[in-house]
Amino acid sequence: MLWPVPAAKLADPDHFRDYYVTNHLPLVMNWPGLLAWRSFDVAATKGEAPYFAVFEGDFADAAAMAAARASPQGQRVAADVASYATGGAVIIHYPVQDGTG
Repeated sequence: MLWPVPAAKLADPDHFRDYYVTNHLPLVMNWPGLLAWRSFDVAATKGEAPYFAVFEGDFADAAAMAAARASPQGQRVAADVASYATGGAVIIHYPVQDGTG
Protein backbone atom coordinates (compact mmCIF):
# COMPACT_ATOMS: atom_id res chain seq x y z
CA MET A 1 0.00 0.00 0.00
CA LEU A 2 1.27 3.45 -0.88
CA TRP A 3 0.00 6.66 0.69
CA PRO A 4 0.17 9.86 -1.37
CA VAL A 5 1.31 12.97 0.46
CA PRO A 6 -1.57 13.82 2.83
CA ALA A 7 -4.06 16.20 1.18
CA ALA A 8 -1.58 18.31 -0.75
CA LYS A 9 0.53 18.83 2.38
CA LEU A 10 -2.34 20.59 4.15
CA ALA A 11 -2.85 17.72 6.56
CA ASP A 12 -0.74 17.09 9.62
CA PRO A 13 1.88 14.41 8.86
CA ASP A 14 2.49 13.94 12.59
CA HIS A 15 -1.18 12.99 13.03
CA PHE A 16 -0.75 10.42 10.24
CA ARG A 17 2.30 8.89 11.92
CA ASP A 18 0.81 8.89 15.41
CA TYR A 19 -2.54 7.41 14.38
CA TYR A 20 -0.90 4.91 12.03
CA VAL A 21 1.49 3.57 14.67
CA THR A 22 -0.84 3.76 17.67
CA ASN A 23 -4.14 2.64 16.12
CA HIS A 24 -3.80 1.27 12.60
CA LEU A 25 -0.78 -1.03 12.87
CA PRO A 26 -2.27 -2.93 15.84
CA LEU A 27 -5.29 -3.70 13.61
CA VAL A 28 -2.99 -4.81 10.79
CA MET A 29 -1.01 -7.12 13.07
CA ASN A 30 -4.19 -9.14 13.67
CA TRP A 31 -4.82 -9.86 9.99
CA PRO A 32 -5.28 -13.60 9.58
CA GLY A 33 -2.43 -15.13 7.58
CA LEU A 34 -0.07 -12.13 7.80
CA LEU A 35 3.45 -13.59 7.88
CA ALA A 36 5.52 -10.39 8.04
CA TRP A 37 5.26 -6.67 7.37
CA ARG A 38 7.43 -3.64 6.68
CA SER A 39 6.42 0.00 6.71
CA PHE A 40 6.89 3.67 6.79
CA ASP A 41 8.32 6.89 5.42
CA VAL A 42 9.30 7.23 1.77
CA ALA A 43 12.07 9.51 0.50
CA ALA A 44 13.10 10.21 -3.07
CA THR A 45 16.77 10.13 -4.00
CA LYS A 46 16.13 13.27 -6.05
CA GLY A 47 13.27 15.76 -5.78
CA GLU A 48 10.05 15.03 -3.93
CA ALA A 49 8.60 11.55 -3.55
CA PRO A 50 5.02 11.18 -4.81
CA TYR A 51 4.29 9.03 -1.76
CA PHE A 52 4.45 9.78 1.93
CA ALA A 53 4.56 6.23 3.34
CA VAL A 54 4.53 2.58 2.29
CA PHE A 55 3.31 -0.68 3.81
CA GLU A 56 4.20 -4.18 2.62
CA GLY A 57 2.53 -7.25 4.03
CA ASP A 58 3.65 -10.80 3.30
CA PHE A 59 1.17 -13.65 2.90
CA ALA A 60 1.69 -17.26 1.81
CA ASP A 61 0.05 -16.50 -1.54
CA ALA A 62 -2.49 -14.27 -3.26
CA ALA A 63 -5.39 -16.38 -1.98
CA ALA A 64 -4.26 -15.92 1.63
CA MET A 65 -4.01 -12.17 1.10
CA ALA A 66 -7.48 -12.03 -0.48
CA ALA A 67 -8.91 -14.03 2.42
CA ALA A 68 -7.27 -11.68 4.94
CA ARG A 69 -8.66 -8.59 3.19
CA ALA A 70 -12.15 -10.14 3.03
CA SER A 71 -12.15 -11.19 6.71
CA PRO A 72 -13.91 -9.08 9.37
CA GLN A 73 -10.46 -7.95 10.57
CA GLY A 74 -9.49 -7.01 7.01
CA GLN A 75 -12.67 -4.98 6.67
CA ARG A 76 -11.83 -3.12 9.91
CA VAL A 77 -8.34 -2.39 8.59
CA ALA A 78 -9.71 -1.05 5.29
CA ALA A 79 -12.35 1.10 7.01
CA ASP A 80 -9.75 2.57 9.37
CA VAL A 81 -7.62 4.05 6.55
CA ALA A 82 -9.95 7.06 6.26
CA SER A 83 -9.19 7.88 9.92
CA TYR A 84 -5.68 9.07 9.15
CA ALA A 85 -4.92 8.98 5.39
CA THR A 86 -6.40 12.22 4.04
CA GLY A 87 -4.66 11.70 0.70
CA GLY A 88 -6.20 8.25 0.18
CA ALA A 89 -4.17 5.11 -0.47
CA VAL A 90 -2.98 3.12 -3.47
CA ILE A 91 -3.16 -0.65 -3.06
CA ILE A 92 -0.86 -2.68 -5.28
CA HIS A 93 -0.33 -6.43 -5.54
CA TYR A 94 2.79 -8.12 -6.83
CA PRO A 95 4.49 -11.49 -6.51
CA VAL A 96 7.76 -11.47 -4.60
CA GLN A 97 10.76 -12.95 -6.36
CA ASP A 98 13.80 -13.61 -4.23
CA GLY A 99 17.21 -13.55 -5.78
CA THR A 100 20.79 -12.54 -5.38
CA GLY A 101 23.00 -10.48 -7.65
